[in-house]
Amino acid sequence: MATLPNGLKRKQLIAALVFLLAALYLSTLAPSVEVAWVSGILLLTIYLFAFEVVGVDVAAATIMVLLGLTSLLAPLMGLEHGLVDTQHLFDGFSSNAVISIIAVMIIGAGLDKTGLMSEVASFILKVGGTTESRIIPIISGTVGIISSFMQNVGAAALFLPVVSRISARSGLPMSRLLMPMGFCAILGGTVTMVGSSPLILLNDLILTSNQTLTPEQQMATWGLFSVTPVGLVLVATGIAYFVLAGRFVLPTKKSEGTTATASVDYLRKTYGIQYCMKEMVIAKDSGLVGKMLNDVEQIDKIRVVAMMRGSDLAIGPNGVARDVPFEALSAIGVVAAPGDCKAFAEKYGLRIREDFEAFGDALAPTKAGIAEVVIPPGSSLIGKAAREVWMRKRYGLSMLALHRGGETLHEGEGIRDVPLQAGDTIVGHITWDALARLEKDRDFVVVTTEYPHEELRPHKVGAAGIFFAIALCLVLFTDLRLSVALLTGAMGMILSRVLSIEEAYQAVSWKTVFLLASLIPLGLAVETSGTAKWIAEQVLSVLGEMPVWVIQAAVAALATFFTLVMSNVGATVLLVPLAVNIAIGVGADPAVFALTVAIATSNSFLIPTHQVNALIMGPGGYRVPDFMKAGGIMTVLFLVVMMIMMNLVF
Repeated sequence: MATLPNGLKRKQLIAALVFLLAALYLSTLAPSVEVAWVSGILLLTIYLFAFEVVGVDVAAATIMVLLGLTSLLAPLMGLEHGLVDTQHLFDGFSSNAVISIIAVMIIGAGLDKTGLMSEVASFILKVGGTTESRIIPIISGTVGIISSFMQNVGAAALFLPVVSRISARSGLPMSRLLMPMGFCAILGGTVTMVGSSPLILLNDLILTSNQTLTPEQQMATWGLFSVTPVGLVLVATGIAYFVLAGRFVLPTKKSEGTTATASVDYLRKTYGIQYCMKEMVIAKDSGLVGKMLNDVEQIDKIRVVAMMRGSDLAIGPNGVARDVPFEALSAIGVVAAPGDCKAFAEKYGLRIREDFEAFGDALAPTKAGIAEVVIPPGSSLIGKAAREVWMRKRYGLSMLALHRGGETLHEGEGIRDVPLQAGDTIVGHITWDALARLEKDRDFVVVTTEYPHEELRPHKVGAAGIFFAIALCLVLFTDLRLSVALLTGAMGMILSRVLSIEEAYQAVSWKTVFLLASLIPLGLAVETSGTAKWIAEQVLSVLGEMPVWVIQAAVAALATFFTLVMSNVGATVLLVPLAVNIAIGVGADPAVFALTVAIATSNSFLIPTHQVNALIMGPGGYRVPDFMKAGGIMTVLFLVVMMIMMNLVF
């Protein structure tokens, strides 16, 4: 692909010319100069998003600045005043939606810090295993139901750390799990009348419209579960879509999981270490029963890094010791060269589990791995062998190799009997918590620094649960502004020291914040300039004398378009009165047309302008084309399923 001096690829330049011609054509049709300029800026936004000339957050901020500059350039643009009042240009940063997102990110981080989300991830892995086709329905279905009773972005934010842990433990890339979860969080907002802002707002809009209607045309308001049949089928459709077509539409980001791969490659090249980690179960009649751990490890060239007897887990410091005998029906975590691992299992008739069941959490890459440590001059360990100091039991470090003077000794070559010298490099398996403690131990110099430094605070789970429950109750059972309700929970977690203020700042995805806050002025310009009303009128005038269901589908498609470029609440406020009048004009039920608008504003999958899509974009490593590929099909499915269910139910 040729690259031009200004950095744009050829296809980007061609697309830019096409969008420019489209903007010029629209300007000849627009009823006013304001509408012409807003239409042009709208097309520019779509172009920047679709062709990724710059990052989406940069694109959104650029559009915000351009809208602000129209106040200065108004005379040259033929305007009386700017498209957006500069006094309100940055209102997005203090908007209810953006502050709510910041709050739920902090709440989610607080729950994760207590280890609660880790337990949820462990349960999902236990039920669903490590296969996409089983994990996606469990995660997506759970989030879909949760988001039917709370803001969908809140449900998505709470499950972000869960998905991250599941990805690390199952080996499935985040990009294969986050998009189904995010889409189903959006779909879940259609299950009840409190699931999304447009549905919450709908009954008020219906009552307002009733004031201008005749007694025969009066509309009844909708009940809490009136929309549930439609919403549940939409959620099921989303889950089925990703289960059946996920392999084709979901991206697999090469960057994900590369740290572990790079670590394995590094160890192989540097020390000649090739290892595998397996969970094995000792049968009752196994020849291993009763043998001492120390004797077996020396002969069979393996290292036992974890043991599970009943419900007792032994791992890390004060965990596995060499004088422990093997017991029947216990599980062991073994690290060894692939050949030695297989030979060990065959020799003693051990059953190798395909997935980690007993040690799924303890041996996850987020909890443990292979590390390098060096013995420094002045270490009290100099002259002592690993066996002498009980290296594994005392420090939690299971030696796999000892590197000295350019030569590497491996397990099975007596490395634990070799007196340590200054400068020796020990390569071993260790939990990250134990490695963090070694960093403070003057007897070691830790070489491995890129590992998850995770300080969990399980003793704070009570405080985290209380403030999460308070926030949830305020959202569900009071009329308090959403941002205030959620910030109550977030600040409670900070004040109760579930999180430090620095950790709270780190929990916020500022890319998401700038993306959403910067787009809010554009939605304001689309509404106040009359652009949205003009587009709606033009589209509906083309329909003419079409069947009622066709006109209803057009209303749904129009709501879908508007929710991509402006707030879903704004789209609902704008289109509900229009839809009511259209329904009355064609003899249809105006309440059903109004509900059509409120549901269709959740059909926001094509570009990452929805709060949930913006939230998952960074962690999933997604690009706009990824959303267009998977979201394009989902958008069509949403419209088709919604129309079928609306006509069946109502």
